[in-house]
Amino acid sequence: MSRHEDDEEFRLFVQRQWGSLLRTAYLLTGDRGTAEDLAQSALEKTHRRWGRVLRRDAPEVYVRRAMVNTAISWRRRRRPLEVPLLTSDSQPTRDAYAQVEERQLLLAALRRLPPRTQAVLVLRYFEDLSEADTAQVLGCSVGSVKSQASRGLARLRREFTPSGAQSPVRLEEELA
Repeated sequence: MSRHEDDEEFRLFVQRQWGSLLRTAYLLTGDRGTAEDLAQSALEKTHRRWGRVLRRDAPEVYVRRAMVNTAISWRRRRRPLEVPLLTSDSQPTRDAYAQVEERQLLLAALRRLPPRTQAVLVLRYFEDLSEADTAQVLGCSVGSVKSQASRGLARLRREFTPSGAQSPVRLEEELA
């Protein structure tokens, strides 16, 4: 395949996958601008190895793995600039936007998880990948995905209580 054909194939891949990649990047970073940077950075890394990636027939896996690795790397280098609110300041009020607020609290709790656990939950529940596909993207075993997902969900259950909830929330449903 010629360089021109490779470039055209890559361009079509980006057009098809951009929305999905941007969503994954947003869930990994929590910020739209940073998510765009993350997706573009992963695509740049992918483009450099596009011929090899195509031969392995796994461009989606390669880009997602590059995004997860880059997000983890960025998180290690950058300390959050946000100042967490006091618990008393973050109590949402019950109104027409309660579901949106609860979703934001859940996403904030998700971002407090360790990067690898966060990546597992994003890929499993937001991107709806199977355990095997998640393991492939992260380059780990299915057992590791299962244990990370279990620990991550347990921690979210401890940290996340939606406003007005009297009983525990089924987080797998909330994440979906």
